[in-house]
Amino acid sequence: MKLYRLLTGPDDSAFCARVEGLLNRGWQLHGSPTMTSVGGQAYVAQAIVMEKAGPYPGFQPSSDIEPD
Repeated sequence: MKLYRLLTGPDDSAFCARVEGLLNRGWQLHGSPTMTSVGGQAYVAQAIVMEKAGPYPGFQPSSDIEPD
């Protein structure tokens, strides 16, 4: 099965840390990041995927997959 998430947030070090944390837990980047600006603040999005064995367990909240 393949799991998919779209991470979004302000373009800052905290967003980069989220992505790095998930990459180091086995997730892989999927496609290119995107960026937009709202009121002068840049926001980014990055899709990530992970291949796992077994049946699809159903959607898991981000809090269950993201590092502390």
